Amino acid sequence: MLTRAGPAASVMSVKVPADAARRFLVARQFLAPARSLKGGPKAVLEVFRKLGSIQFDPIAVAGRNHDLVLHARVADYEPAWCDLLYERREIFEATNKALSFVPTSEFPWFRHVWGRKGPRFHAAALAENAAVAERVLERIRAEGPLSSRDFERETGPTRDWFGMPENAVRAVLEAYTVTGAIGLARRDGNLRYYDVVERLLPAGLLAQEVPEREQLRHKLLSRYRAHGLLGAGGAGGTFDRIAPPNSTPERVGRNALREELVELGALVPVEVEGVRGKRFVLAAELALLEAPPEPTPSVAFIAPFDSLLWDTALLASLFDFDYVWEGFFPPAKRRWGYYVLPISFGDRFVGRIEPRIDRDRTRVQVLDVWWQDGFVPARAEGFVEAMRDALRAYLRFAGAGRLEWAPHLATEKQLFLARP
Repeated sequence: MLTRAGPAASVMSVKVPADAARRFLVARQFLAPARSLKGGPKAVLEVFRKLGSIQFDPIAVAGRNHDLVLHARVADYEPAWCDLLYERREIFEATNKALSFVPTSEFPWFRHVWGRKGPRFHAAALAENAAVAERVLERIRAEGPLSSRDFERETGPTRDWFGMPENAVRAVLEAYTVTGAIGLARRDGNLRYYDVVERLLPAGLLAQEVPEREQLRHKLLSRYRAHGLLGAGGAGGTFDRIAPPNSTPERVGRNALREELVELGALVPVEVEGVRGKRFVLAAELALLEAPPEPTPSVAFIAPFDSLLWDTALLASLFDFDYVWEGFFPPAKRRWGYYVLPISFGDRFVGRIEPRIDRDRTRVQVLDVWWQDGFVPARAEGFVEAMRDALRAYLRFAGAGRLEWAPHLATEKQLFLARP
């Protein structure tokens, strides 16, 4: 039973049972049931508006991260739908925790950006490579969208992450996107094409001025929107590139920004049974938290950088699921695999799957599957058919005609035989 304390939203305290918190999270994440949003590109945009942003990652061995996020939520999702929204300028790229797609309507709240390397790095890149920066910007203004490949490589004092000389053209292109002088016009695979923002976004949107503090508050709120039940400290860089925890005379801290969001009634503090520390829920979603729907026997494959997976401590305490992204681990230190997708079933995580899309041979290979301790697929009511449905949907998403299982997965092959 959910209980409250406090006379007003600004001081309200909410206590919620663990099972209600689980049901709430999968429901507000459009995963109850999975792949249920209909409407093509309109449904994709609905996910963006709900979550605020979706992380982009170019690795595509099992599907790109943002495509996997959308595939888990949108019926018959096709990557071309997201590409279409990008071409229409209904979404744009911004650094929000990491490189992400964000609704274009929110552009005025994302002008104050730090970029991947911080404002000092980008300001220095433009100052130290002033002649290169001027030539690059003049050509883009004159010729329209250009990529780094349209310029000769130039050296300068700017160094990359490892202290090696960085291509000055790449450095100034990234710095100009941080300052807002240019933006991304389109992608050709992972190659980015840049144009001046005046040709990319409506004049009215560009003219809209939002105070810096309000922008920072909006970005902090966007992280709570993306997850649904984050704590104050965050996890795994959840609140990176917004503000430090505590305020200084020069800069507001995110603790103060969060307190403002609570006082404004945008966030409500929550205590979850069995979970350490205070959590925060969007005030607009409090009714859903009070009466979350019963979970459905639906299976989804969750992207590695899905916002639902951000808070690994919450996954462990609320879902009893130990999640670690092992893509950067040496193979010998991986417990699971390189690009592994958690498997959700109803309001639980029941295992992991490691698929590979072989586009040349139009097939999907399942390299391995790991089930949670105590979970027996054949005995879980509704799971087998739900898993088959998820595999059929994944085959369509991958544009594949067949599913091939690793030899040691003969039991899974027989149990989940799925055809497109």
